[in-house]
Amino acid sequence: MNAYPNLLNTQKILVAKLRHHGDVLLSSPVFSELRAHFPNAQIDAFIYQETLPMLDGHPSINNFLYVDKGWKKLFFIKRLFKEYLLLRRVKKEKYDVVINLTEGDRGAIIAKVSKASVRVGFDPEGRGMKGKKDCYTHIIKHCPKPRHTVEKNLDALRVIGIFPKKKELTFVISAQEKKSALQLIKHRKEEYILVHPASRWLFKALPIPTIAAVIRKLCDDGNQVMMTSSPDAKEITMLREIESKVNHSNLENLGGKTTLKELGALIDEAKMVVTVDSVPLHIASALKKNMVCIFGPSCEKNWGPWNSLNTEIVTQGVSCRPCYQPGCGGSNKSDCLESLSAQEIIDAIYRVKSSPKYEDLASLLSSSSSSLPEIDVLPS
Repeated sequence: MNAYPNLLNTQKILVAKLRHHGDVLLSSPVFSELRAHFPNAQIDAFIYQETLPMLDGHPSINNFLYVDKGWKKLFFIKRLFKEYLLLRRVKKEKYDVVINLTEGDRGAIIAKVSKASVRVGFDPEGRGMKGKKDCYTHIIKHCPKPRHTVEKNLDALRVIGIFPKKKELTFVISAQEKKSALQLIKHRKEEYILVHPASRWLFKALPIPTIAAVIRKLCDDGNQVMMTSSPDAKEITMLREIESKVNHSNLENLGGKTTLKELGALIDEAKMVVTVDSVPLHIASALKKNMVCIFGPSCEKNWGPWNSLNTEIVTQGVSCRPCYQPGCGGSNKSDCLESLSAQEIIDAIYRVKSSPKYEDLASLLSSSSSSLPEIDVLPS
């Protein structure tokens, strides 16, 4: 069993989260909890450069250290030099505490090289490089049951004697980013529902006819719908196909037209968010939005809405999910999504709309400040 370390003289902390965008946002409570415990410490984040928007502006983070995925394209010597410079910087900082929130080898190497007196990481359970477990002074045990990723991240603090209280996500949108996003929808005349039907992994997305039928129903009922996606070519193509099938004046396709921060601003302005398991789900959680979330092969207990007030999760009750596979048998098509009916999703949307919380979400947030912190969006 790990003994709690003496953290009394902690002055510098490094937290590594080398994962995708949504994973990085779900690590944001770790930084807030560390700041609450160490108000005067230097707290730095070690992330992939492309995921910076998920933590940029976080009031508890002092500096960012990056790994650029573009390094993979460099000649071996140049890539090795980039890695060397990064390791040298970590060593030079003389961190007191280093926390690796992923199971990867790079974070373990960073912890070892740092020579920090407290080095925290997940139990490798025999996986990864040889001697990986010895890189850490404190080991995070894996929970054998489904456990939300936010809680898994916070376990890194628990093993060193810090027990989190607020556990809130932080996603900061600047006034300029909000202004830029609102320019995209300046012509709209009414509130809207934001639908994000795609994911980096399309096997987590609904069939086009299904989501098109959902959007068509919303539009026919007089709802303004804004449809978004990342700039990925496959996602943009998917949204164009949906748009052609819906063919309605109440639908606007913004696929690929926003930055991540602008997407966050559009989510913040939306009355409701309808999304598959993708980044917007976690941004909407941070911003306390009304939500309908659709899950297939991934697990809603691990990746679902966090501390949300008015949410419906739509899944198929089949015995094989969550399987975490790229479609059934590796086929890139997930039957638990293919067999979901548009009506099931529509019903969930209207249950959220009919909830007393739907219209009163803003007042709920302002009147419950003792249990719910302020949303971390900078004022315009």
